[in-house]
Amino acid sequence: MKTGVILLTNQRCTWCTNDPDYIRYHDEEWGVPCHDDQKLFEFLILEGAQAGLSWITILKRRSGYHKAFAGFDPNMVAQYTDQDVERLLLDEGIVRNRLKVNSAIKNAKAFLKIQEEFGSFDRYIWSFVNHTPVVNQWQSLSEVPVTTPESDAMSKDLKKRGFSFVGSTICYAYMQAMGMVNDHLVTCPSYPA
Repeated sequence: MKTGVILLTNQRCTWCTNDPDYIRYHDEEWGVPCHDDQKLFEFLILEGAQAGLSWITILKRRSGYHKAFAGFDPNMVAQYTDQDVERLLLDEGIVRNRLKVNSAIKNAKAFLKIQEEFGSFDRYIWSFVNHTPVVNQWQSLSEVPVTTPESDAMSKDLKKRGFSFVGSTICYAYMQAMGMVNDHLVTCPSYPA
């Protein structure tokens, strides 16, 4: 009898659990190139909120974040006041962390400045991958990095521009989420053919 490792094909990436929210996110959003500024802003908020938590925790609260942060409209979020912060800290639909709530408001202001300077946030953020998705060829989850030189550069520049909760690990997760990097395993049906 021959023994060995069998490579299963057409299996979702191993991080994707059977939770319907995770499956939908994995199949329809993660790794799909996004060029919509409002969606790019949404994921800046969500990735920052995820710091220290599991992604499913944030996915389960996504609608709460949508409501709490004005449909992810950076113009509106940038105008939030101290009273809005206090209101959000009572909102059970989001992670009630003062640093993360303040970060979302601070990041909205910095986001608008980038839009003004570059014409769109999309034009700015995609420059870190030369405006072309990086398609990796990972066989297993253990091969996928948590940071890259590109995420390091993005993190450094975002911080210089006044953003917070944008460390290199968060930036790399953001790049994966927005399709700047496609890290679907080669065995995954979502891997580009």
